[in-house]
Amino acid sequence: MKVIVLGAGVVGVTAAWYLAKEGHEVTVVDRQPAAAFETSFANAGQISPGFSAPWAEPALPFKVLRWMTGRHAPITIRPRLDFAMLRWIGQLLANCNAHDYGINKSRMLRIAQYSRDCLDTLRRETGITYDDEQRGLIQLFRTQAQLDAASRDMALLDQAGIAHELLDRNDIARHEPGLAAKRHLFSGGLRLPGDESGDCHMFTQRLAQKAEEELGVTFHYETAVEALDAAATEILGVRTSRGRLTADAYVVSMGSYSPLLLRPLGLALPVYPTKGYSLTLPVTDAACAPLSTVNDATYKVSVTRLGDRIRIGGTAELTGYNLRLSRDRRELLEMSFSELFGGSGDLSQAAYWTGLRPSTPDGTPVIGPTGRFSNLWLNTGHGTLGWTMACGSGRVLADRISNRRTEIPCLDLSLDRYAGR
Repeated sequence: MKVIVLGAGVVGVTAAWYLAKEGHEVTVVDRQPAAAFETSFANAGQISPGFSAPWAEPALPFKVLRWMTGRHAPITIRPRLDFAMLRWIGQLLANCNAHDYGINKSRMLRIAQYSRDCLDTLRRETGITYDDEQRGLIQLFRTQAQLDAASRDMALLDQAGIAHELLDRNDIARHEPGLAAKRHLFSGGLRLPGDESGDCHMFTQRLAQKAEEELGVTFHYETAVEALDAAATEILGVRTSRGRLTADAYVVSMGSYSPLLLRPLGLALPVYPTKGYSLTLPVTDAACAPLSTVNDATYKVSVTRLGDRIRIGGTAELTGYNLRLSRDRRELLEMSFSELFGGSGDLSQAAYWTGLRPSTPDGTPVIGPTGRFSNLWLNTGHGTLGWTMACGSGRVLADRISNRRTEIPCLDLSLDRYAGR
C-alpha cells in the first residue's frame, strides 16, 4: 500500500519507519528543510512513561487561579478572542475530575510504557544512538504537601506495573550527586527507574536517514501541505506547494497544525498548541551536572543531561500559534536550574528555543482512523509527551493500517472517544 505521512517530527518519522517495516511504500512531507525542525527540535529530552499524566486533574482549576497572579507560574493563559482556545479550555475543565483523571492517566501510561518498550527494541535492532541514557528520572518535591499528593499517582503506577520508589534527601543525592549540596531545598522525591533520556532531534534525524537508506522511505522536505482533496468518504489527494500527491492512505502527524488541515473537511480535532520553552547549554562542571533527568515539581521544569550539554525545558502557555520568545519564561527556566544545578552549565551560552506542543484536553494522543474518511488516519495530539510516546504510537498506527492485531488495546485512543462529550 502507498502511504503518505504528513509531518516529519518524531511522531511522523517513527510512524513512517514502522509503516515501511510492514512493507508499505511510504512518503513523508514536511515544510522544513529536514526532519524534527519544529516541536521535536529542542524538547525537554525525557522519555518518561512513569511521568505521563494529564494536566486535567481535579486541582488544576484552583492551581491556575493561584498561578495567574504569579510572574513565574508554570502554566499561563494569554487571553484572546479564539473560539478554538475557549472550546479546548472548556473540554479541559470537563476532564478535571477524579474519574476522568484516572481513565486518562491509565491510557497515557499504557501507550507511554509500550512506546518505551518499542524504543528499546528499535535501539537494539538498529544500533541508533542519540545522547541516550537509561538512568531513570527523579521528580523533586520541595514541599511535604507535594510529597503527600504523590501517593495518588503512585497507586496508578502500581496498577500499570511501572517501577517507582520514594526517595528521601539522601537517596536523591545518591542518585544525583550534583544535588548533594542542595538537599535543604526539597522534602523528597519520586524515582522512576524505567524512564530514559535522549536528544529527540538527533534521534529523529538519524531514524529518518535510516528509513530513507534502508527502507526506501521518500522524504519531501521544504514542501508545505496546503489542503486535502476529499470525496464523500475518502481522501483523493494532498495539495502541496510542490504539486499534488496521491496515495492509498494518508496519515496526519502535523502536531498543532493538524486541526487547521482537518477543519475544512468538517473534522473537529480537539488539539490546541501549548507553548513550551527550553534552554540548551554546555556542561562546565560535570561533577555538579545532572546524570539523567530531574523534574522540579514546583516550577514544572525538567533538567536533562544530553551528552556534554544540559537541556532545561518546561512551562506552558496558551497563546495560540505565537512563537515569540518570552523573557519571563526564560527567567523561570534559569531560576529552577540555578537553584538545583547552578554552576554546572554556562547559562550565558544557552540557546533559547520555543515550540508548540499539540495538546488534547484529556492528555491522550489521537491515534487511529477518522471514521468519516476510510483512508485518513491520525497520529497527533501528544502534548508534552511526543518523544515519550512516538515509537508506540507509530507501531500502533502501522499495525492498524496493516490490519494487524495491535499489541495493546487502542480503540480508546482514536478520535471517536470525543463523540459523546
